[in-house]
Amino acid sequence: MSEGIIIIQQPKRLVFGANCSNQFIEDIAQLGLEKIFIITTPPVLNVIKPLLDRLKSKVKAFDVWDGVIGEPTSDTFHDALEAYRSSKADAVVGIGGGSVLDISKIVPALDDSDQDIQSAYGIGNVKCRKTYLACLPTTAGTGSEVSPNSIIIDKIEGIKKGIISPYLVPDASYVDPILTLTVPPSMTASTGMDALTHCIESYANLFAHPITDMYAIEGIKLIASNLKKAFDNGEDINARTNMSLGSLYGGFCLGPVNTGAAHALAYPLGSDFHIPHGLANSLMLPYVFEFNLPAMPDRYAKIALALGAEPADNEEETAKRGLEIIKKLCQDCQIPLKLSKIGVPFSAIEKMAKSAMTVTRLLKNNPRQLQLRDAIEIYEKAY
Repeated sequence: MSEGIIIIQQPKRLVFGANCSNQFIEDIAQLGLEKIFIITTPPVLNVIKPLLDRLKSKVKAFDVWDGVIGEPTSDTFHDALEAYRSSKADAVVGIGGGSVLDISKIVPALDDSDQDIQSAYGIGNVKCRKTYLACLPTTAGTGSEVSPNSIIIDKIEGIKKGIISPYLVPDASYVDPILTLTVPPSMTASTGMDALTHCIESYANLFAHPITDMYAIEGIKLIASNLKKAFDNGEDINARTNMSLGSLYGGFCLGPVNTGAAHALAYPLGSDFHIPHGLANSLMLPYVFEFNLPAMPDRYAKIALALGAEPADNEEETAKRGLEIIKKLCQDCQIPLKLSKIGVPFSAIEKMAKSAMTVTRLLKNNPRQLQLRDAIEIYEKAY
């Protein structure tokens, strides 16, 4: 674990709480913008219609582009960039889940820097962003609204790639749990498990730091005790609020520390088989947890306690109790725990493992070094 330098990059303005989208309207109205370009997705349009109706009387003009469908790709980015340039707007607002927010963050940055997306992949390659950017998440999952990360499927190579830059941190983020009330149970489950994975992988991490540890542990507690409640009753505003907060805490960890092997192994499921990111992480988390446990039993024991496990006679046994809680939570929320249940052929395992091994920016964080043979064996156990 690191006790050295840590860099915290967060939005200049962060607003949290039920109905705080009203504050977004008041704030953006004061900026005197000529036109706002809103990026979203078709399922969210009905949810945000009241917000857009209120916005009409507060700003000069805005365009809505709802072209984000499923996992974001480099083609999605190019379509969004073309629409944004045609709009001639002077601000970008992303309202949606992680896919929407990831696209919303890179459109103004790469337009301002006059870069193609190929030159931006990796860490620290975005040159600038001057255009105002705000994000409003409609799921409790990715934490993208407070992170410097965007994850895109590169259509040229057919794999997921990250763009990490301080220029991707929004100027303002508004986390309104009301916007998550209509998220269906299956998406509530998968996005919630994604947030849980962020917290667990940033805590059990070679670069874990006391600053992010407190967010990670609190996020684990909130998500473990509220995900099933939100899954069972989407209108439970207390559960939704706690899930939004847990997701936010996970997002705080992504920039300074980031994730590990569960995410790396989940990436090929998204790029090769179009498995939603949250579901892919949910499926891989228990198997990576089990693989990593011997390398960091003390940390996994503390994770288990945050999940609600009772202490056992030793750290390893306590950690195993946490693993069982994760499996039960997945089962309670009807998340499949086998690759065979989501249409992934066994013959794809070696190719997926080779693809996962290229995600070195995440694998370097993992508590236990992962070799190609290990990746194959984890996939086989998950099958």
